[in-house]
Amino acid sequence: MNTPRALIVGMGIGGLATAMRLREIGWEPVLIERASGRRPAGYFIGLFETGRATAQRMGVLDAIGNRAGADSITYDIERSGRRRPGMGYGDLPGGPRLILRGDIEAALYDVVAPHTEIRYGTTPIAIDEHADGVDVTLRTDQGDGATETTERFDLVVGADGLRSTVRRLTFGPDQEFMRPLSHIIGATILKGPLPGYRPQDGIVLAEPGRSVWTFPFTDHHPGVLFNYRTGDEDAQFRRPPIESLRRAFGPEPTGPVLEYLLQQFEQADDYLFDSVHQVEMPTWHTDRTVLLGDSAWCLTLYSGMGASTALAGADLLGTLLQRNPGNIARALREWDQRLRPFIDVQQRGGRTQGLTMFVPQSRRDKAIRTFTQSLMSRPAGKRVMKTLAARQFKEKSIDIAAV
Repeated sequence: MNTPRALIVGMGIGGLATAMRLREIGWEPVLIERASGRRPAGYFIGLFETGRATAQRMGVLDAIGNRAGADSITYDIERSGRRRPGMGYGDLPGGPRLILRGDIEAALYDVVAPHTEIRYGTTPIAIDEHADGVDVTLRTDQGDGATETTERFDLVVGADGLRSTVRRLTFGPDQEFMRPLSHIIGATILKGPLPGYRPQDGIVLAEPGRSVWTFPFTDHHPGVLFNYRTGDEDAQFRRPPIESLRRAFGPEPTGPVLEYLLQQFEQADDYLFDSVHQVEMPTWHTDRTVLLGDSAWCLTLYSGMGASTALAGADLLGTLLQRNPGNIARALREWDQRLRPFIDVQQRGGRTQGLTMFVPQSRRDKAIRTFTQSLMSRPAGKRVMKTLAARQFKEKSIDIAAV
């Protein structure tokens, strides 16, 4: 029998993990990436038990590591600079690993690259699916122009992000599947520790409809994340990002910490400024094309489960393709049926308690947050709050790919 061949579009966590698993089960994966080379390390992510269990089974957990400091404190602060100890991301139930997106990608790349064909500067421009294969026209941009070729694959995996080309070519335009959450995020890496704080400490400034978080790492400069609610997403992109951020956090005086963080964003060599969407689809696959990760479900950073579900989705896909030799369509149906209830829970959590945790949506949310932080400052109160929160976070510990 011929070795089955898969085209994997996107060299992020989901794409690399899929390539790794398909190679393990005897497939020939071909990875293509729109960018001209590997991406930079990126920004903060958390890896909950769902992702940790998958990474452990795949043999890359130790290589991924953990950048959380042992004695880190996250402070809730006011614009004036007043601070009180609070609950940071690493304090959440399940003890998520605090890492950079690139930590996972690098661990997977080191395993995948020596044995996998990788093409940079390449995108699909047409996908034509048949009963016995998928014909994909690929465009590769080169220094002196572009070339187009059409190749046949047994399977196409779209792991190419929120604004997926594979999804658009196979299922339809973005607006049919992207659910706006009416929030904007801005993220970058600070050039050094936050003045007045230890390198291992972070801050949260949370106000109704807006917030800013910093995430400290060991052996790496801290990350910063701005969040704000908006009724007009398009308007946020008609002016420079820093201007939109300053409008969103005004008109009140910024105070020393917020002003420093805004200046850091303005001076950053690289940053992310984007609207927040989830992807909602009735199915993630045809008979020979499947979407995975943000392309399929985009949980958003407010769920904390994007990296974990990309790993788990790829791992489970490899397992079910192996269990259904010669029947890709059945494997994809089983994959969708097993994952969908789990993803539905994560999406609901991301747009409810997850969103509110990052950005209090009202004065009531802000008051509850302040009260919670006051309880967290006492050992007994901290134990009680962690116990209560654990009930909300238990779904993030399910090893959904273990079958």
